[in-house]
Amino acid sequence: MSTYFISAIDTDAGKTIITGMLAKYLKDKGRNIITMKMAQTGCPEYSEDIEVHRKIMGLPMLPEDKNGETCPYLFKFPASPHLAAEMECVRIDEDAIHQSIKNIEMQYKDVLVEGVGGLMVPINKEVMVIDFIQQHNYPVILVTSGKLGSINHTLLSLEVLKKRGVDVYGVIYNHYPVTAPEITADSAGIIKTHLKKYFPDALWGEVPCMNDIQENPVLSLDEKWFNV
Repeated sequence: MSTYFISAIDTDAGKTIITGMLAKYLKDKGRNIITMKMAQTGCPEYSEDIEVHRKIMGLPMLPEDKNGETCPYLFKFPASPHLAAEMECVRIDEDAIHQSIKNIEMQYKDVLVEGVGGLMVPINKEVMVIDFIQQHNYPVILVTSGKLGSINHTLLSLEVLKKRGVDVYGVIYNHYPVTAPEITADSAGIIKTHLKKYFPDALWGEVPCMNDIQENPVLSLDEKWFNV
């Protein structure tokens, strides 16, 4: 049984689609895989991110999705989880999120947990995403891209993970938004060099640019990913 935490350098870096693509990759390899979302805002009835995962995986919404097991916290207001929760007079309990993950782990061999925003996003007033990851020793898959500012955001995220002693399982470079070839090559090169120096065991993956999740894009991963 393996659980991986999918985080990103920022909101809208592509972690939802990439979580779905990683799940499809494992599903196509015959693995018993499910995705989760630790919390989601701006969704009054169900997790739209989980729905995206299932569409990419070629699955309908599962019973675990419908009963809230795969996304234990949903809030109507589109804001940081701690604020959206406060607006509904709720405090997000990080232990409840962990228990939901443990319950899912009893049913599936592989679990991909998609985070909210980046590593320093507050879950509540006391706990940030990075605190939750560190406490439970989840290996992280970090999603990045070539958009303006991504080198800084990526290296800062990696620095935080290193300082906290968190295992960086891999980094996935999202080719959306499209950047000039020179920018893409330079950004990817700098990040790879940093990984080689400070995270020599971290894996590298890439996602091609796509306009729609129905395009069935193919992840560029080597055979070391997930030991498939």
